[in-house]
Amino acid sequence: MIIIKSKKRLLTFFVVLIFGIIIFLLGLGSTGLVDETPPLFAAAGKAMSESGDWLTPKVNGISRFDKPPLIYWLMGLFYSFPRNEVWDSLGTISARLPSALASLFLMLMIGDTIYCSPQKNGKKLATSIVASLSFALSPLIIVWSRTAVSDALLCGNLGISLLLFWRRMASNKKEICISPWVFLGLAILTKGPVAFVLAALTILSFLCIQKDWRNLLYKINLKKGLLITVLLSLPWYVLELIKEGEPFWDSFFGYHNFQRYTSVVNNHAEPIWFFLYLMVIGSLPFTPFLFHGIFEAFKDLKVSLKKGCLPSESLFIYCLCWLGSVFIFFSISATKLPSYWLPAIPAASILISHSYTKLQNQKKAFSSLWIINLFILLGLSIAFFLSNIWLNTINDPEMPNLASDLLSTGIIFKARLFIFSFTFVGIVLFVIRSQNTLLSLQILLMLGQSFLMPPIRKLADISRQLPLRNISNQILNSRQGGETLAMIGIRKPSLHFYTKQIVFYESNNEEGVLNLFERFNFDKRINFQDKPNYDNRSFLVVIDKYSSIEGHWSNIKHQKLGSYGIYNLWRIKRSDLDAQAIDLLNNGFEANWRNKQVERF
Repeated sequence: MIIIKSKKRLLTFFVVLIFGIIIFLLGLGSTGLVDETPPLFAAAGKAMSESGDWLTPKVNGISRFDKPPLIYWLMGLFYSFPRNEVWDSLGTISARLPSALASLFLMLMIGDTIYCSPQKNGKKLATSIVASLSFALSPLIIVWSRTAVSDALLCGNLGISLLLFWRRMASNKKEICISPWVFLGLAILTKGPVAFVLAALTILSFLCIQKDWRNLLYKINLKKGLLITVLLSLPWYVLELIKEGEPFWDSFFGYHNFQRYTSVVNNHAEPIWFFLYLMVIGSLPFTPFLFHGIFEAFKDLKVSLKKGCLPSESLFIYCLCWLGSVFIFFSISATKLPSYWLPAIPAASILISHSYTKLQNQKKAFSSLWIINLFILLGLSIAFFLSNIWLNTINDPEMPNLASDLLSTGIIFKARLFIFSFTFVGIVLFVIRSQNTLLSLQILLMLGQSFLMPPIRKLADISRQLPLRNISNQILNSRQGGETLAMIGIRKPSLHFYTKQIVFYESNNEEGVLNLFERFNFDKRINFQDKPNYDNRSFLVVIDKYSSIEGHWSNIKHQKLGSYGIYNLWRIKRSDLDAQAIDLLNNGFEANWRNKQVERF
């Protein structure tokens, strides 16, 4: 979508591209999948690749209607590349590439859009890089762009679509408007109707404050564009509804869209001002510049309403409408998640670049903002120097030695050193009144995170995910006669992903014993990779050390085959499970697996 027409624009493109590769792509496959949601996406994508069924996503022998298929199609495409198991041994490059590439392409689009927009200070290269890095260095973008879920892909497709809509409205060229509608269709195929709602709110709110709104609406070819979006996005929904019927309607539209918006799902209840917190966190450590950029955009809006402005000079007003639409829409939602803020971050990054350009001529505002920002950096420095105190408050049962490991590996010392150096450089640049202070610190932050984050990710992977990969390998080596596989207590979808076997996930309470007893008889399922032998006299169990001490599980006769981290691998005879289940039934316990839906992750 980006057409290079000048040497400086080409330079901007390649600088942003190099920075994006460093942030999003380096070391993408060096660690395993992080439970619990990413393995569900990865397993569905891999199942599509291996089974040839590209219509209905399936995980663990169950149809997965949580999200539309684009993320699974892309993952499945990468899993289908020749010799995938060689260059992607952990299966994470293929799963994470859709998110990483979506963020990289959006980063390029942000940089190019800023470069093409009118700028009074003439620093097109610097301003473009500031906007691009403001997006890429957002803590939320860094996390979700390396996570195998659909949020970053939605952010990428929707962000590119909205930027292309503005570029078309700001252009005086007579051309057919197709590309933004195509990306809007892809966004709808990524996460459903929410993409259309956010785009509509943004464009409508922008048009409402434009005097020449009819001409702008004409430029984006509303009728033809909607037809393109519908033809691209609707067929899968229709085919899936015809094939799956009511279960698909109830799950996707009923539960994952309507119910999530109107009621609290999975205990994700947050106060109405939750996304104000996310606005602050999402732009750290340069949040003051976001609020200054919002303030300046409101001033531009006020002038525009009085005197009007050219569409080509309305980018920051457009981004204000974009940011506000996301903020208001999700603030009203009953279910609130941090990932819901991702679609607003591209607009926030452009508003930060607006602050950067305005500060070139505002010495008082420059000083005030940097004083606030330096206090934030000093606060981060103090927090890391006091890390021995707050590290001890971390209580993750899956990583019981995390605090000591962080200290013993020297990661905390390196983080302290970097934050101190980062703050010191900020103070020096403030004292000398450098006009490129923000850009310089962004580049330093980019280099610092590429230095600090890989060992942190590696440590977390070794502590949390390596035991699951090792126990999965033993299962593949120990399984006899198609034994069924169960996981008790802590539920990890990555066990299904790495073993390619049907896994019965159950709670560690008494009902879990009864549920397993019944499900082996009445919940028989298969998938493309695995056809368990439900008549086998024994089965395998992965059980965490906290669940294994529960009497109703430890009293079942079992053969311990191995222990990895907090997980144990047992072999249990069906007759011993049956005896324990009958004993629990006689004591008044009942199975509840049909109502509890223990595998709804």
